[in-house]
Amino acid sequence: MKAFRAVLLLAVCWLLIVATVAADPPGPGHRGSDPPATWAATAAPDGAKLKHTRLLGHADPGGGFNADVFLFGRTAYLASWGTSAPEGFAPDAFCPSQGVRAYSIRDPRHPQRLSTFADAATEPDLAGTWTEKVIVRRVRTEQFQGVVAAVSVQNCVEDAFRGFALYDVTDPASPHRLALYETPDAGGSHEIAFKQVGDHAYVYTAVILSELTTSPDFDPEAFAADTPGEPDFRIIDASDPRDPVQVGAWGAWAELDVYPLAGQGTEPANFVHSVIINRSGTKAFLSYWDLGTVILDIAEAGDPSFIGRTRFAGDEEGNAHSAWLGKNERLLIQTDEDFDPAPSPGVEQAWGYPRFYDIQDPSNPVELSTFKLPSTTAFPPPFPGFFSVHDPKVQSNLAYFSWYSEGVVIVDISDARQPRKVAQFVPPPSPDPRGLFDLELGTPENPHPAFPFVWGVYVSGRTIVASDINSGLWIFRLDRHRHHAH
Repeated sequence: MKAFRAVLLLAVCWLLIVATVAADPPGPGHRGSDPPATWAATAAPDGAKLKHTRLLGHADPGGGFNADVFLFGRTAYLASWGTSAPEGFAPDAFCPSQGVRAYSIRDPRHPQRLSTFADAATEPDLAGTWTEKVIVRRVRTEQFQGVVAAVSVQNCVEDAFRGFALYDVTDPASPHRLALYETPDAGGSHEIAFKQVGDHAYVYTAVILSELTTSPDFDPEAFAADTPGEPDFRIIDASDPRDPVQVGAWGAWAELDVYPLAGQGTEPANFVHSVIINRSGTKAFLSYWDLGTVILDIAEAGDPSFIGRTRFAGDEEGNAHSAWLGKNERLLIQTDEDFDPAPSPGVEQAWGYPRFYDIQDPSNPVELSTFKLPSTTAFPPPFPGFFSVHDPKVQSNLAYFSWYSEGVVIVDISDARQPRKVAQFVPPPSPDPRGLFDLELGTPENPHPAFPFVWGVYVSGRTIVASDINSGLWIFRLDRHRHHAH
């Protein structure tokens, strides 16, 4: 598992790092879990496993390497992934640069592909990149009125473009590019948020390990520096999406004296992996890996300031990957991504799982509970696949987790001290068309294993969309009785 995890982390941030710093332990809380054998999965005609969910439709663009998914109106936007090639492969072997695929789901049983953008085929200057995150918003500013897609762009081939891109998708069947925003000497925008606040539209972006790699004294061979460079978190004014301009930034090295390669667990590091923004646009929640979720005051976009952060116990892996808010922004859900449950001295044996925090006092988040599935602590794993949680979303009293090979796990958070699973959707197992994951999961008896691998989930009304890295876009709903119960 460690070899493959290194490949994934290379795609994220080139982590070849050492040193460990233990965080203060959080307060006590209930440790929720889903008891084994509490439900019998039912198989849909195509092999999907359902619990209190109903499959509506599916679209596979082919080629695998799908990434996150976003739903705006009746259009689903399916992003794509890529990674640098392991030794022995062509440099672009696993860098297909497939961009973002837009699908009409007006008839969710028959999704129709409308367009593709931010891909190498239609935009050659984006060859050698991957576009894992897309956020679509309606923008109404003095400079622009229409629907804009903000797309993260990272390089998986040396010297390819890195940063983010903005597209006019007012007509999703005919998108056109408005601007490219470059992040020199860094890996590009890993994850982004996009929001209009007052008369301004802002892109909020995580540029992984930027404080390190943009340092004026960065040594790429030692992968070290003595002086903070450009911050990992940046705020870009995109009120005129044809001319985005940075207006604010924040980094833990410069502001808190936390070195990027300090941290805890088997591969210590502190960097901004992703960011979400509260409803009013006054707070940012930075998933800062081993530093936890960092909460900033961004009421003044040009002057972000530290409020507080979550913390890990000393024997926990860390890896704060993503976050979402619930309970009228009194609840923070943090998902910790961990691809390596193998035993390591002094480190909890587990895949990644979610945590729930009371943030009524954002300067002092209080951990209420965690939630684990039976597979979370299973080593070896129960079947070929990856069993870490990935990203969270919330609607009312339900949390929706994309949970890789566990599919989409839906959890009742009416009482966040005792979260409980109420529904689940697992796409049918599918092989990786490009063969990268065969390097980790393949065996002589089964060299090309099929497995579910859900990257993202998004919820709008009763419609739920999910993205499987291997098999594409899935559309489903909760059973009606379950929907009305919450």
